[in-house]
Amino acid sequence: MAVLFGGKSGEHEVSLASARSIMAVMDRRKYEVFPVGISKSGRWLTSGDPMLLLTAGEGSMPDEECTSLASSRGRELVPGTSESRFPAVDVVFPVLHGPFGEDGTVQGLLELADLPYVGAGVLGSALGMDKAAQKAVLRVNGLPVVEHLMIKRKAWRAHPEEVVAGVEARFGYPLFVKPANLGSSVGISKAHDRGELQSGLDLAARYDLRLLVEVAINAREIECSVLGNDEPIASLPGEVVPCNEFYDYKAKYIDDASELYIPADLPEETAKLVQDLAVRAFLAIDCAGMARVDFFLCRDTGKVYVNELNTIPGFTEISMYPKLWEASGIPYPELIDRLIELAMERWEDKRKSETSYPGYK
Repeated sequence: MAVLFGGKSGEHEVSLASARSIMAVMDRRKYEVFPVGISKSGRWLTSGDPMLLLTAGEGSMPDEECTSLASSRGRELVPGTSESRFPAVDVVFPVLHGPFGEDGTVQGLLELADLPYVGAGVLGSALGMDKAAQKAVLRVNGLPVVEHLMIKRKAWRAHPEEVVAGVEARFGYPLFVKPANLGSSVGISKAHDRGELQSGLDLAARYDLRLLVEVAINAREIECSVLGNDEPIASLPGEVVPCNEFYDYKAKYIDDASELYIPADLPEETAKLVQDLAVRAFLAIDCAGMARVDFFLCRDTGKVYVNELNTIPGFTEISMYPKLWEASGIPYPELIDRLIELAMERWEDKRKSETSYPGYK
């Protein structure tokens, strides 16, 4: 089995931490693991210790790159030299957070190679990554989402005054500003006034072509893990109480003061609603394998909103996805086994589809 980590993303370092945790708990009696690192410049590394090389930085990497991706069934996507190939594999576990890994691009590559892989397919991954498109799909499917507005980076840079006026005409402060296609709270800020809105849009525009502005409500942050393919199940909900004003990158990965409550202190009716909405959201975007669904529970009204789905959630030792399943009765090693089984199940199901049309002459 190949584990892919790193990648051309602002979440590169988070990916390394997740991959370390996953590979540390894998049962080596069941799996022969081949680590495959992807550098920030997009180089695929298989020689030496890819994790060590990526941690050390680009300058320490060898000249050769991985140019071969092959399944154990003999299919090879790109021929490579004997020095650059890694052994043929049965299944791939992408642990690539953010663009070029969680957005459907790597999933498309693996589809072309006819390789089973853990997690959502091309469509589910793309919708999971693009928060603006995701919210549109959720809303069409009757799922509650916070009021929001998508802005193109080109429009913001060409007509900043117009954009700010449009936002202020529609919403009051405070607001959240974020890149549409990124995770781990990279590039996210909270704007309390016009100056912070402008600086927030500038920050988000550093990371994406599409920017999202949404109303900031007085809310508790609830998270729920989902596992499965066509008949997914939801974990017990958990709650994040951030040490900062909101659950930003620093609060998630650097500071150690944020508090996690598993299970969340919720009325039974609210907990069941969160689980139901998590499964409905998972199916709405055509997800598969796994996702963490994040919610806002409004303190003023008690209403639950779907914030976003993460199709490759964090897998570090302090990450909510595995911790929620552990509290729900599925320990970390068993969770990894189930995800691999779901990958094989989905691949086998897809192979039942015909790829030629005999009626055409």
